Amino acid sequence: MNNQEKFCSVFKRRADAVAFVKGSEKYPQLQGRVMFYALSDAAIVQAEFIGLPSSSAPCGQPIFAFHIHQGDCEDIELEPFSNTGGHYNPKNCPHPYHAGDLPPIFSANGRAFSVFLTNRFSVSEILGRAVVLHALPDDFKTQPSGAAGEKIACGNITPTAR
Repeated sequence: MNNQEKFCSVFKRRADAVAFVKGSEKYPQLQGRVMFYALSDAAIVQAEFIGLPSSSAPCGQPIFAFHIHQGDCEDIELEPFSNTGGHYNPKNCPHPYHAGDLPPIFSANGRAFSVFLTNRFSVSEILGRAVVLHALPDDFKTQPSGAAGEKIACGNITPTAR
């Protein structure tokens, strides 16, 4: 079996972990699902979203920062998703080299779909952590989090039943 066949065969099985993403009170229409597939030396991440905020600007379909954070999606005090903590960063790397720094999400009329391969983490390492979608694109330079703006949606990463 060649590498392409190996990658495609992953999607014939159940994901190893999933995060069901919900928007904050300000973005109640926003929802999504992020699935994680374990490979022997990497992970495949598949993300799908609907209800993303839109823009009527001529060049304005929004781009959203997408990260794995240290904590979970619980609200503390009055701020949405305030228990998420910082980006998942077990090796104490500078931004954008955190293990939790993921490719941006590009909206297409309020919808998005992304699949990518990463070796920044294993699926078992991120269980119990949170997937966060931010209001702004990540600038990939500002420390410590890329000037990504408010947290507009969050989902806890949980194992799937096998």
